[in-house]
Amino acid sequence: MSFPPESFDLGIDRGIATITLRRPETLNSLTFEVYEELLETFETLGRGRQARAVVLTGAGQGFCSGGDVDEIIGALFNYDARGLLEFTRLTGRLIGSIRRVRAPVIAAVNGVAVGAGAVIAAACDLRVAAPEARFGFIFPRVGLSGADMGASFLLPRIVGLGHASELLLLGEIIDAQHALRIGLVNRVAADRAAAVALARRWAEQLAHGPAFAHAMTKQMLESEQTMALEAALEAEAQAQALCMQHPDFRIAHEAYKAKATPRFEGDEPQSPAGADDGGE
Repeated sequence: MSFPPESFDLGIDRGIATITLRRPETLNSLTFEVYEELLETFETLGRGRQARAVVLTGAGQGFCSGGDVDEIIGALFNYDARGLLEFTRLTGRLIGSIRRVRAPVIAAVNGVAVGAGAVIAAACDLRVAAPEARFGFIFPRVGLSGADMGASFLLPRIVGLGHASELLLLGEIIDAQHALRIGLVNRVAADRAAAVALARRWAEQLAHGPAFAHAMTKQMLESEQTMALEAALEAEAQAQALCMQHPDFRIAHEAYKAKATPRFEGDEPQSPAGADDGGE
């Protein structure tokens, strides 16, 4: 494998990393190569400081239609038990890498997001949908458990247990407005272009905000899910005390007193060597 990746587009510009899946002829289905390069990309972004926000979207009319029918699904019938487990662990590692990235990750769901594509969208911190977007955790339709790639961990925390059970047991495909009603997406934009544009506006706002504080917010949202209230209060007290020791706290205060826009530490990071500065 190489970095930057070869199986999709990656651009880093003014602190925003844009990942665009580019297999539009298959609604951006996933291959083994795409899985591995997405994993490597998110792990690389997680280790670095170049990206202060990430936008994930797809080329054409689809966000991601899940595993490619021929290149993954058909191939899996030739795997033994060990090979199957290695593959399912790989898919889970991708979801873990998305969740661990310090920068907020925004999915611009421009079309179909089913199977693994739906879980990848759910793993992002924020989701903007085009009116044409469709979501389906369709694993039961192919004889598989709905508990795949962390779906049964993520979905109840996003939409609640009842909606999650319906989505994962029935495997039905829902439209963008349904997804908005149950909280699976944060916004439905006017069209595909507007969905990507809104995701980028949010990314720009985040990229110019306090990166250390955003990372702390992400960490607390993740870790407090298993805490009792008293433990959560103590964790947040320690987290906020750390933020108060960071230079961004003073920068924000001084900017407020001067009636100026704060320039947080590392406000305009440089693109890393070898990365394309293009957008979508």
